[in-house]
Amino acid sequence: MIEVLFGESEAESMRAAKNTLIIGKVDGPTSVWTTGKKKPPERENCGWIDGTAQEVICLGFLLDIGDIREDVSREYRKHLIYSMYAQGQWAKDEETDAELMRVCGCYCAEMERLKAYLEDGERIRVWYSDAPYSRCGFYHLCACLQKYRNEISVVKLPEYKIRSDHSIVSYKNWGEVAAEEFAGFLNCEKKLSEDEIRMYALLWGNLQEDNSPLRAVVNGKLIGVAEDFYDFLILKRITGEPIKEARLIGAILGNDQLGVGDWWYAKRIDHFIQTGKIKILEDSENKYARTICMT
Repeated sequence: MIEVLFGESEAESMRAAKNTLIIGKVDGPTSVWTTGKKKPPERENCGWIDGTAQEVICLGFLLDIGDIREDVSREYRKHLIYSMYAQGQWAKDEETDAELMRVCGCYCAEMERLKAYLEDGERIRVWYSDAPYSRCGFYHLCACLQKYRNEISVVKLPEYKIRSDHSIVSYKNWGEVAAEEFAGFLNCEKKLSEDEIRMYALLWGNLQEDNSPLRAVVNGKLIGVAEDFYDFLILKRITGEPIKEARLIGAILGNDQLGVGDWWYAKRIDHFIQTGKIKILEDSENKYARTICMT
């Protein structure tokens, strides 16, 4: 079974969840190599998913931002992803820059790997959530799946989960789920019909035609919105009092869980600084460490 996810952290967790084999060596009169399965933590709904880490595909194209009429294999998407990820650098470093560019360019190779699996008739399981990047990735994938007849199933992240002790755990995206907990969501898996694939592909086509600068989930529907859509979240929390940029973004992420990454808010804060609405009181090479306030 090939697992498809739309974010780096969640894909890494899935690789850990699938990499269930361990190899050990027992020394004695004769050395013996043994294999077995990792033991999951003794907690509720914990376990491992059969398979290997090589069966995990990450399509982290961040399709909730930017021009989506451009094919994902073009340099435009690679440089857009880089511009988001590179914001967190403390200072320009050639080695870090090269690694970021490599990561940003690897998703096209991941797409080619997925196509090879599809052509071999492999079963595909897609893990998606209502986070805008994930919904966009899922719709885009359905547009790519139309010409294949493989068995496709999906696991959509539920809004929350009730544990046996009556506590409730809520989620925004698969990146919040620990590796050993993925198996606990397999009861949410459902087969995706050809009609459903066609429907989601059509929705993606509508979004491409609209091609707004940003896409957001509003009242459960994925729609194109203006670039300043999330700006009110910044403006309602920043005042004339000094605040570290990281603290401001952290407050937004902690209170308004919309599935949008910290890098987007950092980009918009930069916009407000350039337009004079926010000013820097104490600068830093690491922009997240800057002290800022309302002008």
